[in-house]
Amino acid sequence: MLTIVVLSRGQCGLSSNVSRYLVAMAAADIMVVVLDVVLTQIPMTYSEHFTSLSGVHVCNIHAVLLYAATDSSVWFTVAFTFDRFVSICCQKLRTKYCTERTAAVVLGTVILLSCLKNVFWYFMLGGEYRFGYFPWFCKERVGVLHSVVWAAIEFLHYLLTPGFPFCIILLLNVLTTRRVLVASRARRRLRESSTGENSRDPEMESRRKSLVLLLVISGNFILLWGIYMMYAIWGRLYDLEYHSSYPPNTLQKLGIMLQLLSCCTNTALYAVTQTKFREQLKETAKVPFTLLAKFLPWQEDCCTFPKFHGGWWPHRKPK
Repeated sequence: MLTIVVLSRGQCGLSSNVSRYLVAMAAADIMVVVLDVVLTQIPMTYSEHFTSLSGVHVCNIHAVLLYAATDSSVWFTVAFTFDRFVSICCQKLRTKYCTERTAAVVLGTVILLSCLKNVFWYFMLGGEYRFGYFPWFCKERVGVLHSVVWAAIEFLHYLLTPGFPFCIILLLNVLTTRRVLVASRARRRLRESSTGENSRDPEMESRRKSLVLLLVISGNFILLWGIYMMYAIWGRLYDLEYHSSYPPNTLQKLGIMLQLLSCCTNTALYAVTQTKFREQLKETAKVPFTLLAKFLPWQEDCCTFPKFHGGWWPHRKPK
């Protein structure tokens, strides 16, 4: 939430479209944390209050919202990566695509498609919560685990999130890095030949900062989602009897932990890579204390502190 406040102020030296993407990513991460961490644990803790809610299909709705938020978080990262690719590598398209309006349209489209894509979880899962230490929090409908049709739909789900984003992000990062390195060498040689010295190049420094932020966020996504994806596909193959052994519990727990951790690390990544973000983060953190100091009764401009019975007692200055 603090990240959203800092980025929304628009004082971090980022363009308006980049700020929109980063704010959307942070908001989606909050939704994943709330839906997947907080609201999933409540039925486990208060199971006696949820045993009679199977007819209301609370778990089905919860599953649709959870997977839609997760898909939005993933594809917001893809949209941000593509925006940076266009900004750095496609100069002609840059002025038309890298705008605040385009970012809003792209983000809205991603949210809509994520919701529509995950409606199938409502029909695939039952309405009851499954109380126990399992990777899924809803009971499957009868025949779902061994159904080839449902397995194909689920494989398509994991192919679109996060399999396909993996490929897109890797490809765009390779092309963007190559472009920046080639342009950096060319500009360096040109500036050295014209000025005779290796002077500072603000344009290339700005590009390098954008590239660092892009690579850190994209690499974080790929590393933290990889084990979860491998576990999900492995477990589904076992259910269909295409694999002889079930994935180890350690792999299951590690994959889920890292996948959820990927939704909590963006603030730290911004702080590491962006100097102005760190400065604005400090300023925003000071705001509550500044407001509190204005309303304290012992401000120096209106109060004195005379001794009273061996201690200090606030006393108003006479008019």
